[in-house]
Amino acid sequence: MRRAHEARDESYDGVFWVCVKTTAIFCKPSCSARMPNDENSEYVLSVNDALAEGYRPCKRCRPLEVDGRPPEWVAQLLTHADAHPDVRLSDAHLKKNGFDPVRVRRYFKQHHGVTFHAFHRNRRLGAAAKEIVNGAPLLNVGMKLGYESDSGFRDAFFATFGTTPGRFDASSQVVIDTISSAVGPLVIAATHRGICLVEFGDRRALPTEIKHLKKTYGDAIVPGRNEFSDSMVKELAAYFEGTLQKFETPLDRSGTPFQRRVWDALSKIPYGATMSYGELAEHMGKPGAQRAVGRANGANRIGIVIPCHRVVQSNGELRGYGGGLWRKRFLLDHEQQRVAESNSGMGSSAMAQR
Repeated sequence: MRRAHEARDESYDGVFWVCVKTTAIFCKPSCSARMPNDENSEYVLSVNDALAEGYRPCKRCRPLEVDGRPPEWVAQLLTHADAHPDVRLSDAHLKKNGFDPVRVRRYFKQHHGVTFHAFHRNRRLGAAAKEIVNGAPLLNVGMKLGYESDSGFRDAFFATFGTTPGRFDASSQVVIDTISSAVGPLVIAATHRGICLVEFGDRRALPTEIKHLKKTYGDAIVPGRNEFSDSMVKELAAYFEGTLQKFETPLDRSGTPFQRRVWDALSKIPYGATMSYGELAEHMGKPGAQRAVGRANGANRIGIVIPCHRVVQSNGELRGYGGGLWRKRFLLDHEQQRVAESNSGMGSSAMAQR
């Protein structure tokens, strides 16, 4: 990490962060700020680790803001993987083709929650599922992926999808992907009905939430996107750019009737506004049910889109947020700043007319 930092290697941006003890800030490895001495540097593997130690984000390289694209070396790796669908990419194969297996493993575990090998296998099988739906012969699909026998392909397919290739239904699939955002990696999952998960990639509860998805939908969860994922990625980008205030992508929510009522009420809180748990309960016609409302609020698995970040304590202070209070403050500041800018623009226009 020290060598990557000294080289200002931007391909390591998002893999680790540099904390500078003398200034109490943290940066991307590629930051152009003056290089601190080794004894004044600390390296961490997540934004949360840096924030928990009291470091502030650098205003020059803006380590919380990323462009949504993977590092160049990851893009090259995925291109290489797509060009060799019939090859099971072992560590030896990666090393032979110029990819450091340790670096690859660390990146995919951090950003996707699985090893690269598991990611690549599921990605290949996800592509195979599409071919099967389009009528491709099973044996041809299996051989194309490098399986030497029909039974081997069927076993691998069953392990991933929970059904045989011949019985596979395209609607019985949850696709999941990780994107970058101004608040760090976001994990997006979608069914054939809509978005079922938008969660922070470093949240500890994420593995539990993914297990819940598998239990709820009874479907295979494989890397990839569908039309709903693509729509959500575009809307999230517009949201962080400040040009979108209301999401329109269809959602596929799983919850009790009461939870759904709470989530409906959350979605009616205006952009840039906040509401207490008690006020939210009253708006629902359930005065005194703020604790139940709070639990339903915490059970929301479609963050940002269903804006649970807009709920605060009765005194206006921020309360626990699954993605961390810094993210809650970031989202509220982001929205309120856009509202203030809009109101300021309207005021200037009115003055000009006068």
